[in-house]
Amino acid sequence: MTIFNYLPILAEAAVTSALVCCLSLVVAAIMAFAAGVTLCAGPAWLRAIAILYVEVFRGTSLLVQLFWLYYALPLIGFSMPPLLTGVLALGLNTGAYGAEVVRGALQSVSPQQHEAARALNFTRMHTLWRIILPQALSEMMPSFSSLAVQNLKDTSLVSMITIADLTFKAQELRNLTQDSVSVYGASLFLYLVMALAVIAVLRALERWINKTTGRHA
Repeated sequence: MTIFNYLPILAEAAVTSALVCCLSLVVAAIMAFAAGVTLCAGPAWLRAIAILYVEVFRGTSLLVQLFWLYYALPLIGFSMPPLLTGVLALGLNTGAYGAEVVRGALQSVSPQQHEAARALNFTRMHTLWRIILPQALSEMMPSFSSLAVQNLKDTSLVSMITIADLTFKAQELRNLTQDSVSVYGASLFLYLVMALAVIAVLRALERWINKTTGRHA
């Protein structure tokens, strides 16, 4: 059989991968902005929590995080369905990397912007949300695009906790047919298509942000 024979079968499983990717990116965006803003402008006790979160999730294996949430957490009395576990693990992990992107972008805004805001008697939070963050968004988008694609590729790990995603289905087909070349070739093609779609969406969002903030004419 050829790659094209497997595409319709694997495309159904790719929908699950896309769903996990989209939901986990929502979690990642929330965590990235919450932790990144806290690292820049939060009180000391909140910054300590944000630092702990970022260092733990960046400094440990995503696969082990996934296994801990799925296999270890129920042993202390809290269990989640596989899909929710996968979404949370991916979202928290990607969000930790995103937090550093947010922090770096916020700190890259010219100090003169802060001084001008103080001269206009803006509060610290007003300065952050109305002046600094809109400018920093443009700086964040290229790195966010890379993180989003990495997140999509990392969805393959959720097959390890029984989620029937693209990788899970590809492995099933390969075991049935012993056709590694065509099955995994079709899988690579579908991952590439989804990655290109993610990149296209985020580039369109980047152009919209740049236009809205007046960064480009």
